[in-house]
Amino acid sequence: MVQGEQEHSLQLKQRKKLTMTGVTEVVSFEDTAVVLQTALGDLVVQGHGLQLKTLSVEGGQVVVEGSISALIYEEPRQSFWGRLFR
Repeated sequence: MVQGEQEHSLQLKQRKKLTMTGVTEVVSFEDTAVVLQTALGDLVVQGHGLQLKTLSVEGGQVVVEGSISALIYEEPRQSFWGRLFR
């Protein structure tokens, strides 16, 4: 882990309550999908009736409740300059 980077963890209870740390930004929110930027890349939470119950981006903690059907990580996208100078 890079110094200054938040630790990322997930705890899913009964597919109804997802508690996360290491969240840096809520990218989008709908009742069927929540997209979060985390220390390990973007995380898409899919389901229905999703609600943000706790949101502390300063502390990196987020709680999503509802019927959760999928958790999908998307690989971090590198900037143009990052790809150019690999």
